Amino acid sequence: MSTNTAAAASLEAAIRNVPDFPKPGIQFKDITPVLSDAALFASCIEQLIGSHKPGSIDVVVGIDARGFIFAAPAAIKLGAGFVPVRKKGKLPFDTMEESYDLEYGSNTVAIHTDAIRPGTRILLIDDLLATGGTASAALNLLQKSRAQIVEVVFFIELAFLNGRDRFKGLPIRSLVTY
Repeated sequence: MSTNTAAAASLEAAIRNVPDFPKPGIQFKDITPVLSDAALFASCIEQLIGSHKPGSIDVVVGIDARGFIFAAPAAIKLGAGFVPVRKKGKLPFDTMEESYDLEYGSNTVAIHTDAIRPGTRILLIDDLLATGGTASAALNLLQKSRAQIVEVVFFIELAFLNGRDRFKGLPIRSLVTY
């Protein structure tokens, strides 16, 4: 099931399903065919931006690592800044951190302490919403900074994992939903 637009259908058709990667039973959604096609990649960025216009967003936040692929060009198109949320230990300056649980263990993401000012209008973009752990941790960092979350957008959503439940009360959108 997908968003009912021709553009989203074109993106979905280009996503390659790779069975048993990275482990048996996983159906990996490979986005590289979208990235390697200039028209599809541009369409993806336009759809992620949606109805937002230049001046309506102060900063586009991308989540390590594939979220960077989409958030940086979206920021340029919106005339906004780009802020990366990275894995712990990858940022060179003072950071705030947020840990979250994974299926087997935990992980931590970080953002520079001076990256977001209170009231900053944020568009948070990532490539995939599965269980929502990573995006929820990133969102917690942004909320600690007292940012204004305008929207949370994902290229792909695996709806059967119920990750969307972590974002109640926030505007959330996905381009392609499985």
